[in-house]
Amino acid sequence: MLEMDALFFIFAIPAVVFAGISKGGFGSGAAFAGSSILALVLPPAQALGIMLPLLMLIDVAALRPYWGKWNWLEARALLWGGFPGVLLGVALWRVASDDVIRLFIGTISLGFVVWQVTAARVFRATYNTGSSSAWGYVAGTIAGFTSFISHAGGPPVAVYLLSRGMEKTEYQASTVLVFWVVNIMKAIPYGILGIFSVQTLLANLYLAPFALTGTWLGVLAHRVISAKLFFTVTYAMLTITGSKLIWDALT
Repeated sequence: MLEMDALFFIFAIPAVVFAGISKGGFGSGAAFAGSSILALVLPPAQALGIMLPLLMLIDVAALRPYWGKWNWLEARALLWGGFPGVLLGVALWRVASDDVIRLFIGTISLGFVVWQVTAARVFRATYNTGSSSAWGYVAGTIAGFTSFISHAGGPPVAVYLLSRGMEKTEYQASTVLVFWVVNIMKAIPYGILGIFSVQTLLANLYLAPFALTGTWLGVLAHRVISAKLFFTVTYAMLTITGSKLIWDALT
């Protein structure tokens, strides 16, 4: 039973606004933090079920300001890889317990911070941007899988697109396009697996204005706030929430 009490909204509203800001202005790389925050007070399935329709709403809201500014060739490679990745996510979901999903979300949260601070820099520095898009299919598969399990497809997509030498707006627009399609791919299996419910959809109605507000703030922030400042705050938040989820799963 989903209880939409004061505690729920204390966690849900900042989570949804943050997801909107991330997807609206900073490439979706950290939007999954919203799911991590909600999973602190809800079963993982409910947290993911609430977030997906809101993420889809954010996708639609973000399409207009970035329409046609994406790199279609790179986005297409990611999307071709995304479909089998989603299927892998469905297969894991059928056999995983709530604690396994908590552990997975927590590990991804901490792994994202470690990757961005260390390995991603090395990868971007050494990657040959003139090579084929084969890495795009691999990144897309990883993104489809992690996106289905924890809405955490942003990191592999971010690392791949940034390695291709894109400027800020082209990169942002490409992530908007990719996750608009990937989230549509996820919606049908989420429904079949019972991740959506009347209660999660009712929560979506309450939280939709905050999702749109976050998206609007993200589009504005894309122009005036440095990505470095935004991600510094993100790393701190993901470290705390990821550690808590891993602790809850193991204890």
